[in-house]
Amino acid sequence: MTEINTNVWNGTGRRKCATARVRLVKGNGTITINQIDIHHYLQYSPGYIQYLKEPLSLISMVSEVDIQVNVNGGGIAGQTGAIRLGIARALCKLNSDYRNILKLGGCLTRDARIVERKKYGLKKARKAPQYSKR
Repeated sequence: MTEINTNVWNGTGRRKCATARVRLVKGNGTITINQIDIHHYLQYSPGYIQYLKEPLSLISMVSEVDIQVNVNGGGIAGQTGAIRLGIARALCKLNSDYRNILKLGGCLTRDARIVERKKYGLKKARKAPQYSKR
């Protein structure tokens, strides 16, 4: 029989076409995405890195937990948003008192905007062929 580890908290986040499965473990603050360092995976972009770490900085736990992420689908922006939501949900499981802080910070809101589908007779979702009167 397998033993359940009570020091691991999971969270799932979605954004656009990206899905992220996040694991929080007590540690020193290392973040790996698909077994790659966060800085290398997010192309050393300070905006994405800061956005991803926002739930941790709201509750001052940047250097207290290790985060392992499996993410697939979408691009870097969608994946970053999915990871951020997954981290926030996992932190809520770690301690239910964090929920109000994260909710006020806007970290628990699922951004449901996705790409609109292409319609028949149109070139894209809304772009129509040029109208000719004669």
